[in-house]
Amino acid sequence: MDVDIAFDQDGLVPAVAQDVTTGEVVMLAYASPEAVEQTHETGLAHYYSRSREELWQKGATSGNVQHVEEVRVDCDADALLYLVDQEGGACHTGHESCFYRSVEDVEATETGATTEVTDVGERVFDPDEVYE
Repeated sequence: MDVDIAFDQDGLVPAVAQDVTTGEVVMLAYASPEAVEQTHETGLAHYYSRSREELWQKGATSGNVQHVEEVRVDCDADALLYLVDQEGGACHTGHESCFYRSVEDVEATETGATTEVTDVGERVFDPDEVYE
């Protein structure tokens, strides 16, 4: 069965990376068609940086690469799930997962919401040493 991935108006699709061994969600990024193709061809996770407006391979700078074991698409074909074997930490802050903060309180504001958070994740590398 063929499925057309539903990229958004910017040509991107959300891509969730989940550790294939632990089941932990380690990050959310966006993928362009080229990023999806490079991921498939190399077996390494590629994404599209919205801030830098460029394709990037996860871990190219830090060495914390994601070996992609499987790519899944959701029922609406508008989100991807990368099942990865994560080397080192996934987050640029040095944490194992980008989801290392637990939301304790939420207050709605005119422009969004303000939250109180508590760190719950483990830092596995020092970003100042890695991203000099």
